[in-house]
Amino acid sequence: MRSKFDEQLEALHRDLIAMGALCESAIALSAKALEEADAEKARGVFEYVTRIDRAERDIENLCIKLLLQQQPVATDLRVISSALKMVTDMERIGDNSGDIAEIVSMGHITAGQNGLNLRDMALATIKMVTDSIDAFVKSDRELARAVIDYDDVVDGHFNRIKSALIGTLRGPEADGEAALDLLMVAKYLERMGDHAVNIAKWVLYAVTGEKEPE
Repeated sequence: MRSKFDEQLEALHRDLIAMGALCESAIALSAKALEEADAEKARGVFEYVTRIDRAERDIENLCIKLLLQQQPVATDLRVISSALKMVTDMERIGDNSGDIAEIVSMGHITAGQNGLNLRDMALATIKMVTDSIDAFVKSDRELARAVIDYDDVVDGHFNRIKSALIGTLRGPEADGEAALDLLMVAKYLERMGDHAVNIAKWVLYAVTGEKEPE
């Protein structure tokens, strides 16, 4: 019986890795669509969002099956409950990628207009998502804590981008609509970093049994 349970836990790990990869792809494609002001690429993000939503439902069903059909011990319960919380944050990361794609699709941002290092911010966010999932699979407390600390990097990007956009709005030829759209993109990336922090905190709970402070 336990061997079957362990196989299903391993399947849960694989499914979480796959869902994390979808989130990474969604962020990367939305950032690429933004960089090139490419509405076609932006529409491709929504396919990832749909797949992320489907992955969330599949993982939730697997977690419920593990809870109802098996006899998990306390450690297993922490892992399963953490996974249920994590997929909610990953689903929201997918939604935020879709939000960025929607902004690109509106056409207020033109190619070459984004000189704000939003691409670097997107890469930093992807790193946080990747590392938070790796930390869960490896039960790696140090990696989880590194994700939490790395949020300062993403926040730093956001603050610099916000300051730069405020500066452009003071210029004589300010494009207020595009500036607000770019600020919203940066805010969505910052939120994704916050969701990755939440994932890392649930990893620490799964491993230690102690809930990290908000």
